[in-house]
Amino acid sequence: MRESEADYILADSVWDEIVWVWRRTEAPKGCKVEIVEGLVTVAPLSSLAHHHITERVQRRLCDVIPEDWGVYQRLPLAVPGRLGLFEPDLAVVPEALLRAGDEQLIPASRAELVGEIVSPATATNDRIHKLAGYAQAGTPLYLLIDSLAPGGPTVTLYGEPDGETYRVLYAGRAGDPVVLPAPFRCTLHTSECRGR
Repeated sequence: MRESEADYILADSVWDEIVWVWRRTEAPKGCKVEIVEGLVTVAPLSSLAHHHITERVQRRLCDVIPEDWGVYQRLPLAVPGRLGLFEPDLAVVPEALLRAGDEQLIPASRAELVGEIVSPATATNDRIHKLAGYAQAGTPLYLLIDSLAPGGPTVTLYGEPDGETYRVLYAGRAGDPVVLPAPFRCTLHTSECRGR
């Protein structure tokens, strides 16, 4: 990719061009920038209740993951095949991937689990576009906590990705325990995932 002094670049691919734009997009304070279906999107950061849910899940995951893995919030994960660069609420990845350098993007395929907590600004992306993107990338587990679901707050665990779809491993109400399969082998108690 060659950057010109004008207002455009000569990119090797559409993906390179979109990532170039993403890197230079300055979001207003309190917002995050992602690439969803080839579009650079800006969304407000989450509510305090959202962060409380994230912290509770992160704490449980940290108890069971190997020493050389980490649980990260808003870590950019690349899905070039769907022209996506997502910043999930939670991502469990091997720590070695973070040592590759600031300019490297971590492939979503290298995440062991990703978790999204639905907010009004991200509902469609979390429920549809990111679900398909993580599945296509081959991310083994996708945890969707949806306090905005029409019938009341839900928790859905997706696994066994195949193409752009997952098999539903668990679907239930927030408040019910969710058992994560290997390599996690733990139970998430989701009573605090109902939102506020």
